[in-house]
Amino acid sequence: MNNKKMMTYLISMLFLTTALAGCLDNNDEKGGKLGSLIIAYEIQSDYDNIDENPQQLADYLTEKLNYDVSLYSVDSEGAMIEALRFGNADIGIMDGGAAWVGWQQYDLGALGADQKSDGRTYYNAHAWVRADSEMASAHLDDDPYTDPFALLSGKTSCHTGWLKSAGMLLPMGFLIGHGYANVVGDPNDVETIRNTIFEYFNENASIPDSGTPYYGYEGAIKCLSDGTGDVAFAKDNTVDTYCNNEVLQENSDWCLSRDQYVALPAFGKSPSHPVMYNPELMDSNLADLITEVLVEMSADSEASSILNNVLNTPGIVATNAEDHLSSYSSLISNIPGISAYYNDKFTINGTVSITIEKVRIAYEIKADYDNIDENPQILADYLEEVLGVTVELYSVDSEGAIIEALRFGNADIAFMDGGAAWVGWKEYGLAAMAADQKSDGRTYYNAHAWVKADSEIALAHLDDDPETDPFTLLEGKTSCHTGWLKSAGMLLPMGYLIANEYAPVIGDSDDIESLRNTIYGFFNSDASIPDSGTPYYSYSGAVKCLSDGTGDVAFAKDSTIDSYCGNEVSEDNEDWCLERDQYVALPTFGQAPSHPIMYNPESLDVQTRTAILNALMTLNYETYVENYTVMGNTYTGCYDISVHVIDEDSPKNTCGSEILENVLNTPGLVRVTSQEHMGSYSELISNIPGISSYYSDKFDIED
Repeated sequence: MNNKKMMTYLISMLFLTTALAGCLDNNDEKGGKLGSLIIAYEIQSDYDNIDENPQQLADYLTEKLNYDVSLYSVDSEGAMIEALRFGNADIGIMDGGAAWVGWQQYDLGALGADQKSDGRTYYNAHAWVRADSEMASAHLDDDPYTDPFALLSGKTSCHTGWLKSAGMLLPMGFLIGHGYANVVGDPNDVETIRNTIFEYFNENASIPDSGTPYYGYEGAIKCLSDGTGDVAFAKDNTVDTYCNNEVLQENSDWCLSRDQYVALPAFGKSPSHPVMYNPELMDSNLADLITEVLVEMSADSEASSILNNVLNTPGIVATNAEDHLSSYSSLISNIPGISAYYNDKFTINGTVSITIEKVRIAYEIKADYDNIDENPQILADYLEEVLGVTVELYSVDSEGAIIEALRFGNADIAFMDGGAAWVGWKEYGLAAMAADQKSDGRTYYNAHAWVKADSEIALAHLDDDPETDPFTLLEGKTSCHTGWLKSAGMLLPMGYLIANEYAPVIGDSDDIESLRNTIYGFFNSDASIPDSGTPYYSYSGAVKCLSDGTGDVAFAKDSTIDSYCGNEVSEDNEDWCLERDQYVALPTFGQAPSHPIMYNPESLDVQTRTAILNALMTLNYETYVENYTVMGNTYTGCYDISVHVIDEDSPKNTCGSEILENVLNTPGLVRVTSQEHMGSYSELISNIPGISSYYSDKFDIED
């Protein structure tokens, strides 16, 4: 897995640095393939029409991407999900229901989606009623107090079939979700939806089987038209398909005139077939490149025939799971038992169980804790309960020891700072599964050069003239750094200036001390590189250095000025602050990552790491509430927002929100990959002379 991830990363960077202008079909100098790509596909044993053979798609992508593209045969949508989930395939084209399960339960993502004949990647689900009905009147009268959906109660409904999207799942998800219909029966059993329909509408509701007169879209509209039902659930173009031909004789014989049908507002969108992938196993840059090739197929005559014959679509549109499936998801997730139903339908292993008997967390443990709530054993106990296996703390005394513990399999996961995590990632193949959030919800902060508004540097930045480069004007100025080898205050800005050839390295490229000479050489010998405890140390010190005229530029993070000098009441600012509008930030150098949760892909299998990650994410769903009132009752305890249950018995410090705040010092955790979390940071600090050797010595890492 590690080799595959690294290969993906290297390939992506090669594309980006050589051929982003659309030249995706270039071969390397030796004519070899750059990697492999596997498409999960339901393959027939033979094809009556050879043009429908999906091998044509694989061959086309092989040529355009210069990858060895092959097909991975699956016999069901569930097998396709499993193939993506466990890395047996890279992409798969599946229907909306399967894609929803893959997205919601297994964190699969979408690259694109196929178009319908009208170019859309969805159709809208509607309730169709007759124009002379009270529902139509309530919809058309512009009176907010007449609700057409409320008037559906007690009517006879016409569905397209059992668990059909537009004909049942979307409208019932809407009605249940918005409180029109109450679930009747076991909320974990999909059969409950039948009882719910009969209860909300009436016992004559039409839920037809295949082959009966009222089955399908046409059958539902026929049910409405001949007076059997009062409302038909179908898609937006259903009535026009069957009852809107200009020559009346071409309409179905049961049709009313077109103006006798009224569509109530759409419930939501039913998605077309998305192209799904596993973001945990595919680098985002490679995903973008695949998407670009798929999208451009519609502009190529040869590729267009592949789209039509193999995928039955005029084109692919770039999208993501959130945009493509969110409307659908928000509705069908309200259907009782739907997840269990899909798991059974797709024969998916619905449980993500752990494969090891003990999980070990590398952690710097204190001998004792003044505040017992800060003891990481509370986190270990929490995960132990969720995972159902023993969870232990593996005591370490440094970031280097954490790297070693993961590297040699003495620990399974660890919370690390950005610098150590970068070394573990780049030098030893460790990977990030999650990261903690800053107070504003981000998993990073941006590094900037701050200058005074009246400086020539600020003017060069703000004049919209591409010929005036503010970074060039930094040369010879006096710089204010936050300290020696600090991320935003030194490593990121200097990595940027070195990489972009503003500041040439002075000295041995393998010696970290060359960075000091490089700073003095590019700026000047008065550059402020303060020690701890001195006036210009840290973020406040760097901005003070700029503010009092000692320096011309301060290197700090994006929020620094507002933290010290951004209060509206000036008395609340530091006494050395200028007015807020006197500070200007140059474009960001890059992102400094928050603390990631790292693991070793070579020793922790996909199923186990997924279970651990899911368990960590449950911390986000729990919040401790005091005197919380629900329906006249007051509660104090740990509120689980995912199931809307309050635990009044467990100690406060065992609640997810308290563990996050007290043990991990964060408002929440976010799923990440190594590249997305540390990529920007890595691109910059890797330019610092001797940085790898410095970190290896600092962390005392063995070869």
